[in-house]
Amino acid sequence: MNWLMMLAALSGALAVGAGAFGAHGASGQAAEWLRTGGQYQLIHAVAVLVALRLDARGPAWLFLAGSAVFAGTLYLMAMGAPRWLGAITPIGGTLLIAGWLWLAWMAARG
Repeated sequence: MNWLMMLAALSGALAVGAGAFGAHGASGQAAEWLRTGGQYQLIHAVAVLVALRLDARGPAWLFLAGSAVFAGTLYLMAMGAPRWLGAITPIGGTLLIAGWLWLAWMAARG
């Protein structure tokens, strides 16, 4: 079983659901958090699939972990969790950036 591909597909599905809920079932700041989280999560679900195609499993794992932390904290706050979780959100963003930099480094190496 290809765990990364399965997790990327599930991440994509969750992103679409969060974005739809943000557009139709939430309002105010919660809607913004859901849309932002959904957008980043969906982009990085696709990035995982591309990274797998390029045999770049390390960056793929960083994309999954980063989007889980980044989007997950936004989703939790949208559902009423304490706002201090927003202090954790940038950790997810840092993991996403690290994944992109690792992928760039792999490309530069050939």
